[in-house]
Formats: sequence, structure tokens, C-alpha cells
Amino acid sequence: MARAAEPTDPVDIFVIGGGVNGVGIARDAAGRGLSVALAEMNDLASATSSASTKLFHGGLRYLEYYEFRLVREALIEREVLLKAMPHISWPMRFVLPHHKGLRPWWLLRLGLFLYDHLGGRKILPATRSVDLAKDSAGKPLKSEYRRAFEYSDCWVQDARLVSLMARDASERGAKVMVRTKVVHAAQIEESGTTLWKIDLEDENGPLPPVYARALVNAGGPWVADIISGALGINTAEKVRLVRGSHIVTKKLYDHDRCYFFQGSDGRIIFSIPYEQDFTLIGTTDKDHEGPASAAQCTDEEADYLCRFASEYFEKPVTRADIVWTYSGVRPLYDDGASSATAATRDYVLSLREDGAPLLSVFGGKITTHRKLAEAAIHKLSPHFPQAGGDWTADSTLPGGDFAVSETTKLPARLQTDYPFLEKAQTLRMIRTYGTDCWTILGDAASPEDLGRHFGAGLYEAEVRWLVDREFARRADDIVFRRTKFGLRMSGEEIAALDVWLADHLTVAP
Repeated sequence: MARAAEPTDPVDIFVIGGGVNGVGIARDAAGRGLSVALAEMNDLASATSSASTKLFHGGLRYLEYYEFRLVREALIEREVLLKAMPHISWPMRFVLPHHKGLRPWWLLRLGLFLYDHLGGRKILPATRSVDLAKDSAGKPLKSEYRRAFEYSDCWVQDARLVSLMARDASERGAKVMVRTKVVHAAQIEESGTTLWKIDLEDENGPLPPVYARALVNAGGPWVADIISGALGINTAEKVRLVRGSHIVTKKLYDHDRCYFFQGSDGRIIFSIPYEQDFTLIGTTDKDHEGPASAAQCTDEEADYLCRFASEYFEKPVTRADIVWTYSGVRPLYDDGASSATAATRDYVLSLREDGAPLLSVFGGKITTHRKLAEAAIHKLSPHFPQAGGDWTADSTLPGGDFAVSETTKLPARLQTDYPFLEKAQTLRMIRTYGTDCWTILGDAASPEDLGRHFGAGLYEAEVRWLVDREFARRADDIVFRRTKFGLRMSGEEIAALDVWLADHLTVAP
């Protein structure tokens, strides 16, 4: 049985929430030498952080709302993050067809000029004009689209980003607790010092409390609920819940570029090559009513995305093409914007210092998670003069210890060392685990050496790695967040994996 913590043995920072912001803050703090604990009531990245459009991008459309600081910070971050995780993030080219009657050509060119130059781009190639009548990018599109711009942004495996940051935080000393809920937190006095006492419970019931010198509320869509509920604090600060839904379809085209489509309603969507055999289309922007956990892509949203994409593609996109949908709720800071689309994507860090500090995180986007974490620690730094300096800009995530320029060479090396792997398998492995592939595969000389096969190429060796190193506990954690095997596995295979996990794997407390 775990020893109960005492008020005389507090951690420096306790983080509520295992999404990209909470885990990013925990990792940053642990790397500065602070003691850290984090609790996530479900799985890591189980809500908003696994339901993004999966891009590190500056936010081209945010220029229309004059959010130049946000765009500049995000553009700079693209390449910082790309170098930190070249296995789970890689450059992508985006084709923006010109649509007569919408944004004029000159305005698009001006916006892309700013996009190319605001962030000091060094790795990613610049914007170029595209003749759609001659370029392969024009082949899937309607013939009325004759010209386009092509620019750069980056793809990222969002949920893997979170699990790898959690692993890195843990290896730096943080205690990461998944499926552990904060039921109550209150300030207490201990030897003249004010601390937070945090009461927890997991699936088996109450746990010993944890004490902390500072509390970070990174509850995402639940940030306001945590303030008024678990913390019992009245606040005027509000969160605007905006639902973003996506559809995944059968592969719609053969090239590896993405599309940026403009709609007559002022919205934009992306069409992105996804997991080798599919196309990802999204996102919507709808104010969300009801519990954040109930977010799902509605029939109305799926139809909207199909219609929107069909305005551009020669072959209409229909509901029959859809193989999966997902939806997440963005916890945007309520700035009073008239529409969900116009609501700011910038983040707000709210610090209360009456007693032990409480920092609440509102808003943010996946591209700026590292800068948000850094800013959060700067806010708390007067309380922790012993903390080290900024460090994350020059660090890599586990498995990402190689140059961006080496990315295309690693699959061939892996296939040479493990010739029983098929080409598609080696690419998936490298884009999931990077240099950790060699540790996972070990001395395997055949698929049989990897243990039980659960379906679609998922083997026991990989499952054990995800449980032991990346906090996976259930089948969904593995097949829909840390990987996307769920797109290829049957319901029966996924259920069998859950049974196997319950029977075979025990996790140390």
C-alpha cells in the first residue's frame, strides 16, 4: 500500500489535467528540478488534445482577426516543435485553391507573404503559386479551380505528443497518475506555510491526499467546473466551449499534400492525407452545449463537412465514404466574440495568490503548448526561486533524438535491421516511436517473436511498451490515441485486447 503523503512532504506543483497543456506544464516544471505530481481523471489526451486537426500551424485565418502576436508565436513554434519530435511531426504542404467570389487573390498572397515572414522560417519551404491544370494537386478537384497557392505547415500526432511528454516528465521525476480524479482541493496551514491539500480517487476508491505548494488547474473544458466544484471558488471568468468535429473517409486522392478549402460562409476546412489509407476532413466550429464529455460529430456536422469538401472535389464526398468521426471541445477563453469562429484561440493564465498559488489555464492551442507551459512556470517562478531556467526549446521528446533531415532514412534502416517488417509497417513504426523502435523490437527475428498478434499489425511487444512507458491502461488508449489501429481493427479484436490487458498486465502504483 502506498505511503500516505504528509503536509510536511509536499510537492512543489500539483497539476490537474492530463491534456497537452497540463502535461506540458508538468514536464517543464520537472525539467527545472521542481517536484511535480499530475492527475488525469481519464486517459492522457482523452478529450480535446486527441481531437484536434493534428497540425502545428500558425493559424493563417487568424490574420483576419489581427491576432498577429498569436500567429507569430505559433509560426516560430512550428520549427521548434518539429526539431523536438521529428518522428511524430513532419512538414506538410497545403494547397489553397483560389475561389472566385471569396477572398481575392491579392489578399491571399498578402496573407501568405506575412505567413512566410512573421515567424523567421528556416526549415519549411516558402509559398509558391500552383497551376492546377498542370499540377497533380489539381487532378482530384473540379476543373473550375485553375490556380492555387501552396504553403507549409506541420502535421503532428496530437495524442502521442501528450503521452511522450508525460513519459519525459515521469523520467524527470514527475508522478503521473492516470484515471485519477481530483475530488476536492483546499488550502491548509502547516507550520506557518499555506499548502494545497488535494483529495483524490481512482477506480478503486479514495486515495491518500497529496499536498502541494502550488496548484495548476489545466482541466481544459472542465477548468471552470474545477474552480467552482472541486475548489469551491466563485469566479467571473468564463470558458466558451466550442465543438470541433472531423470526419475520416476512405482515401480521396493519391498525392501527399493537404488542401485548405474556403467556404462561402467564411469558414475554412482542411483535407489531409491520414494514416496512409484515409483522408481527414475538418473542422467545424459550433458552440457546444452540455457536458464536454458528450461531444460527438453530429449528423448535421458530418453532412456539412461532406458538402463543403464536395464544393471542391470532382467526385462528391458522401456519408458512405466516412469510416470514423471524432469531436472535441475547445475550452476557449470567453472574450465575448459574436461567433465561435471569431473567438480567440489565444491563452489566458489566471493566477490567484491569496495563500498558496492557484494558476488556471484558459484556452490555448496545440501549437503553442510549449510556450504556454513556459509562461505558466514564469508566472509561478516567484514562489520557486530554486527552479532552473528555460530548457524545453532545445530538448527532444523520447524517440526524437535525430535530425529532421534524417527522417526519411530511418524506415530503410529499420527494415534492414528487421527484414520481416513490411514497408508500411516500418514507416508507421518510425512515425510512432522514432529511435525507440529498436528497443521495442529488440532481438526479434520474426513476427512471432513479438508475442500475441491482436490484429492489423499490433503485437504484444508494442502493447507492453505502451503500458509500461506511456501510461496506456485500456484498449482505446492504445488503438485510438497512442496509435490509430482502431481504424483497421474489428470491434471483436479491440474487445479481445481489453480482456488481455485486464488479465495480463498489472501496473505498479
